[in-house]
Amino acid sequence: MIRRFARPYARAILDVAGSPQKANDLRHELERFEEARRGAADLQELYANPGIETDVKIAVTGKIADRLHLSALTIKVLEVLIRNHRINDAGAIAAAVAAYVHQELNIVVAEVRTAHRLSEAETAELQRTLEKRFGRGVEVHLTVDPTLLGGFVAKVGSEIYDASVTGKIERFRESLT
Repeated sequence: MIRRFARPYARAILDVAGSPQKANDLRHELERFEEARRGAADLQELYANPGIETDVKIAVTGKIADRLHLSALTIKVLEVLIRNHRINDAGAIAAAVAAYVHQELNIVVAEVRTAHRLSEAETAELQRTLEKRFGRGVEVHLTVDPTLLGGFVAKVGSEIYDASVTGKIERFRESLT
């Protein structure tokens, strides 16, 4: 669900980016920044403190952006978020951009649990399999679930695609009864 305050920022990002793909690239950069911000307590304090000047926050953000190799457009978006006191909401805004991009590009998100960490080749193969299954583009979000013996379980919307060893055993057991 898109948070109400994030909608205008997300729409503006889509407009400024010029294409859904460029907006998606910007979203990934925002997510990388948000991950860095969330991972450092001193950054969380810096951005949450209204007593610290906006220019100081922008300067720190510029240094972080250099280290993360963020694009000039992403840096401008971050500056706007700082000036509007929404930098701590960058994650929610990135999620709103993702929702709009997925809608524009006809992409669904698959939350996939796997028995072990997948290689890039395995992830690409899984993505192709899911795209065939659902008949449109799929963005795969992977998590490792050690309770699975093997295979994977994918959830897209309310639909679950169970290709795990446990699921196959359970279906076999049901077919015997």
